[in-house]
Amino acid sequence: MTELLVRGGLVYGPDGPVEADVHVTDGVITRVEAGGAAPDGAMIVDATGMYVLPGAIDVHVHSRDPGFPEKEDFGTLTAAAAMGGVTTVLDMPNTVPAVDAAGVLEAKAALARPKARVDFGLWGLVRSSSTVEQLEGLAAAGAVGFKAYLGYSFSTSRKQVLQSTDADGAELEAPPDYGTLARLAPVLARLGLPLAIHAEDPAILAAFRRPLESYADLLDSRPPEAEAVAISASAAIAKESGVHLHVAHLSSALGLRAAQDAMRAGTRLTLETGPQYLWLSDQDFARLGTAMKVFPPVRTAADRDALVEAAASGVIRIVATDHAPHTDEEKSRPFEHAPSGSPGVQTLYLSCLELAKRLGDVSLAPRWVSEGPAELAGLRETKGAIAIGFDADLVIVDPNRKTQLRPALMRSRQRHGALDAREFGFAVSDVFLRGRPVVRDGKLVGRAAGRMVRPLGSR
Repeated sequence: MTELLVRGGLVYGPDGPVEADVHVTDGVITRVEAGGAAPDGAMIVDATGMYVLPGAIDVHVHSRDPGFPEKEDFGTLTAAAAMGGVTTVLDMPNTVPAVDAAGVLEAKAALARPKARVDFGLWGLVRSSSTVEQLEGLAAAGAVGFKAYLGYSFSTSRKQVLQSTDADGAELEAPPDYGTLARLAPVLARLGLPLAIHAEDPAILAAFRRPLESYADLLDSRPPEAEAVAISASAAIAKESGVHLHVAHLSSALGLRAAQDAMRAGTRLTLETGPQYLWLSDQDFARLGTAMKVFPPVRTAADRDALVEAAASGVIRIVATDHAPHTDEEKSRPFEHAPSGSPGVQTLYLSCLELAKRLGDVSLAPRWVSEGPAELAGLRETKGAIAIGFDADLVIVDPNRKTQLRPALMRSRQRHGALDAREFGFAVSDVFLRGRPVVRDGKLVGRAAGRMVRPLGSR
């Protein structure tokens, strides 16, 4: 029996937008068709004049939980996600303790479940000391993939990934390097899981290190060559091993060209960029200040335009946020000492809808935030589309109501982000997770009912 009927909206399905009703039974979509009588007892949602979109999957978030709940926890993260139409988040492994073994992943999942308002998946960590048995254990425990932070050291005493290779009071393990990737990529290929990289070559970063007195110093200290070299070297390893290489937060035209060269050579490679790189340039720093400090940095207008073109053409198939909040006190420190990172999960869908509209095809937005991410995460048979048999993760958006981004609207603990003060010509009205309402009329409803997702086809 149909228990939810979303009626009369413009439904963005796999074949494009069509006016239709969406029928849901037991949390699963059972029919997508126009007209017909409403079943007895169904919850009926009138979506006339609205867009009905598949829930977004943000493949790159940092919950900070466990480890730094004062910055964010799974409750605030997933509340922000739900308010923005993100119905699944994939959390990165650099929480504390870092997710480098099956037991840590299982403990983190147990911590997340009672807090999660949306579904969640967990990435596993690649360390320079990772063993085959550890990777196999993480895969068996349900990791959606593995993340290697090139050039980031690991504190064995704190069980923490560190940006610095020289931290007071920490016993440090060497960062994973290309040798680590070459050793472990065949294992990941056999497991059928993607290898995501933070693509900044550490040797280049070391050569250009300097005090950060201005935004120009930041750009000079993390040049696009660092991104391009990391992509090229990792792609050569991926091509040889057959592993699926995923480049996180692509930021530069030079890195994009390196990735395209690798694709043409036959490397299995996917690209992810973020709204900050599609909307901003270095010129925005004067307005935004440290809210815009992220690694890799937001670069020039030419870099931004190249990334927008690549997303429009399908070369970049995934837009994710790198949602990485800090406390307001931390972000208000002087530029050199303010930590890198910005919240973003709540504004992912709105920013992508606005960009897609400006590019002339609203259908691009669900491709970037639902379809491409579902394929990366091994969820393409259950999530990422409005189609029969898929989870009823649905987002109803009003295309005639504007949203101005202001701190009072944000549910993350860090209220000021890189897209502060922007206005988008859409508003999220209602959100459903497996047919269950989590947002109604722009307000959070119900209890935390998120589940951990596991990739299909991994072994």
